[in-house]
Amino acid sequence: NGAICIQPCSPFFHGATRFVCEDRKWQMLADACASLDVQALFQPVHGKPGDGAKYFGADDHGNSNCQADFSCIIPDILSSPAIPGNIADIVQLLKKISLLLSENVNRGKMQSYSRIANHILNSSIISNWAFVKDRNAGSVLLDSVNLFAGKLLLRNGSESIQEHFISTKGYSIHKNTSGKSFDFSMEFSNTGSITGHVAIPEEELLKLPKTSKAISVALPTLGAIIETSRLDPVPVNGMVLSVSLPEELRHVLLTFEKMNKLKNVKAQCVGWHSTERRWDNRACKMKSDNISSVVCICRHHHQTFKSFSILMSPTLLRTAVLDYITRVGLGLSIFSLVLCLVIEAVVWHHVTKTEITYMRHFCLVNIAASLLVADVLFILAAIVHNTALNYQLCVAATFFLHFFYLALFFWMFTLGLLILYGLLIIFFKILRSVFIATAFFIGYGCPLVISILTVAITEPKKGYLRSGACWLNWYETKALLAFVVPALSIIVVNVVVVIVVVVKTGRSSVGEGSKSQDLSNMIRISKNVALLTPLLGLTWGFGLATIINSHSLAFHVTFALLNAFQGFFILLFGTLLDRKTREALRMNYLSSKRKCSLAKVKIY
Repeated sequence: NGAICIQPCSPFFHGATRFVCEDRKWQMLADACASLDVQALFQPVHGKPGDGAKYFGADDHGNSNCQADFSCIIPDILSSPAIPGNIADIVQLLKKISLLLSENVNRGKMQSYSRIANHILNSSIISNWAFVKDRNAGSVLLDSVNLFAGKLLLRNGSESIQEHFISTKGYSIHKNTSGKSFDFSMEFSNTGSITGHVAIPEEELLKLPKTSKAISVALPTLGAIIETSRLDPVPVNGMVLSVSLPEELRHVLLTFEKMNKLKNVKAQCVGWHSTERRWDNRACKMKSDNISSVVCICRHHHQTFKSFSILMSPTLLRTAVLDYITRVGLGLSIFSLVLCLVIEAVVWHHVTKTEITYMRHFCLVNIAASLLVADVLFILAAIVHNTALNYQLCVAATFFLHFFYLALFFWMFTLGLLILYGLLIIFFKILRSVFIATAFFIGYGCPLVISILTVAITEPKKGYLRSGACWLNWYETKALLAFVVPALSIIVVNVVVVIVVVVKTGRSSVGEGSKSQDLSNMIRISKNVALLTPLLGLTWGFGLATIINSHSLAFHVTFALLNAFQGFFILLFGTLLDRKTREALRMNYLSSKRKCSLAKVKIY
């Protein structure tokens, strides 16, 4: 009949697909919310007057508060264990209540809502959130609480509703108010509590055209819950403070007590971006920071920023080191690649006289060009994100970045195949036109197909971009696999190519027994490996080490050094250390010098 029947060991919602009872208590809510019609909670069941009250847990006289504050469902919810399945269902229940029943939120409704939310915000069950299937459950809960609390009606100009792990306060405000503030002191764990303070500056209150209301919600455990449930955790070091203000008010002053008060732990003021579901440091500025607390000035926005906190940043030095390496490396790489292409243009006719040298330099030029464009796009993508330009521009930057990095790998793959062709297939000559057509298909055709398919499949679901960067998504849609799988596959193939080169080089000197010849052979092998490593992209293999041990600074620095400077290594090993290229440069230099001398003789 669509109503809720509150009885021990009976389904919580009509239409629930499964339910398990034990000792007259719930063991699971299980698929209840999927079929929940929340509106039925406050609508009388069709039939005789008073019949509907029976389904809301009313007595024979029809007395019930369930239609007013849905308190009748609370005992069964609180008696259910906060296991991952129940947490997910309760989050969906609170979401639907917020969407459908947030009109005229009085004190009774807010108390019932807070008691339900408090059950899954308990500090003792934070670890259970890590096993909730929906990784965005914490964000959904935060949005639901903000929506429902924002509709709270104030009695006599103020309201205060306190639970252990969620506290809601509200005040009437107007431009003649001498500043309003909200103070929170809440339990975080069994060992202690933390405090938070929300203040509306007087200059902001002067913007109000009429009497309005300000609502604030404190959630001391939600930061840890969001951190636990995400695969890319960011350590939150204070309670989460949400504010609901009139549209005229844009800034709020927030004071957070630090949970971790170690001296070397720095803080960062952030706002929760509700659409991108991530912490964003652009929402706040730090006013002061000491060992115990942080004061932040934050920008309130109805669509994006309503909730704020502080992040713990113990890895600032690591980030600074990697940023410095990346910036210097990219700058040097771009300069080196431009120089490499200029040199190739100068010596092209001298070094491409044979088919095999033509093919080698053809691949080298395309590798350098692809990496040059990719490096420039990498910088542009960072600028697009940091300056908060539009979403479509970020999608475009990511698409071309994906395409040109894939092109880089596929051209390195083409070079690897060319090396195998030169070593293993001696009596078959490939035509230059056939090689160019095949190389362009592999080098640019394959990356284009992969890039288009990736954006076409993931972008309609808004799963193309990752949170916080103009790059491929990983945690929601695994779009990054469209780059990682081809890149790692090509690295594996090129490792085989290097092994073949080493074996061939070693066999060429079998039978030459002197120590000097053995040493010369080792030097020749080492030189070949050194030359091929940057040209075939083997340095990218160190990325696996950063995945296996993501906390190792040494792995991250090594990976950053080898790849940020890849353009320089291509110039060095692919161009400057090539004997024919050096000879061609020397010939060009001598020819230019001779022409200058002749010009001077003619003048005199």
